Formats: sequence, C-alpha cells, structure tokens
Amino acid sequence: MVHSSDTVQSSKPKPIPETVAFDRKELSTILNVYGRQVAKGEWKDYAIDMMKDRAVFSIFKRASEMPVFRIEKDPKLRKKQGMYRVVGHAGQVLKRGHELHQVLRVLDGDIVALR
Repeated sequence: MVHSSDTVQSSKPKPIPETVAFDRKELSTILNVYGRQVAKGEWKDYAIDMMKDRAVFSIFKRASEMPVFRIEKDPKLRKKQGMYRVVGHAGQVLKRGHELHQVLRVLDGDIVALR
C-alpha cells in the first residue's frame, strides 16, 4: 500500500526566468534622443543591460567612464511612480513616469545644467 506522503513529487522543470527588455518602439525613442546628443558631441557610447527585474540603457561621455545617465525600465513600478526613470551619474533620479517620451524630455533640455 502506498500513502500519498510516500509518493515522489514529479519534478517539473523550472521556467526560464523572463528578462525585462526595451521593445523596438522604446529603443527607437531612446536612440533618437541618444543620436541628437551624439551629434552635439555630448555623448560617445552606450550599453544595454537586460536583467530579471529591469532593463537599463546606460549613456557614457567616454567609454572608460561610469555612465553619465541611465534610462531604466522597471515593470514592478508600473502602477506606482511609472516604470521609466532617468538616473544621473550620482544615482539621483532626475525624472520618472509612465510614458517614456515624457521621461526622456529631461535629457533633451540643457545637458550642461545636469552635469
């Protein structure tokens, strides 16, 4: 006789963790702002990181430095402050919101004032 406590539970494979990424429209919006600043000579390089909890587009003045700005997408904050934010080099949140194009307006302003 086999008791239910004696049965071996079937081990289902764990699902692969989903990563957060920028979609095509979001990347296009970000790259439009990035391209304008590159044309002005303000920015030189970028990096994109996709993690389990957020996606980050980092902007560099020079490739060997820390990022000057980070554009972050954090879906956990979707119903709170908005899932998009722009973070300065010292970690300060410069702008956050629900719509990416509105959040990125802080980067189209006077970049000298944000340094």
